[in-house]
Amino acid sequence: MKPLDITREWLDKAEEDYQFACKNLETSTFYAQICFHYQQAAEKYLKAIIIAKKLPFRPVHNLIELWKTGITALEELRQLEDACYYLNPFYIDTRYPVHWPVKYDSATALEAKEHVTTIRDLTLQLLKEQTS
Repeated sequence: MKPLDITREWLDKAEEDYQFACKNLETSTFYAQICFHYQQAAEKYLKAIIIAKKLPFRPVHNLIELWKTGITALEELRQLEDACYYLNPFYIDTRYPVHWPVKYDSATALEAKEHVTTIRDLTLQLLKEQTS
């Protein structure tokens, strides 16, 4: 499979998570699960960039590690630092009992949406520039 095809598959999966979370944010109060899907979308957008740039990476779910890998090839990704740090905890904390109280509400989910949208928009812009 060509790198462009693999990149497209990652983008498609990212978009599924993104759209799923957006739709549920409109109609549901399952904010923890919505935040999880926003984290998953961010992860897949970052992996799409990494794969498109043919960068080696470990199969992790840590957005900080993926972001740091990406900025080695694309300095523009530096602006995603806050978004990655905000979304990163949602991989575990939204799905498992934790020893500290975590409250997920509409404000948290809306902020997660803002951050992942920033990642999404920049990823799509950079990949469009690369394939143009």
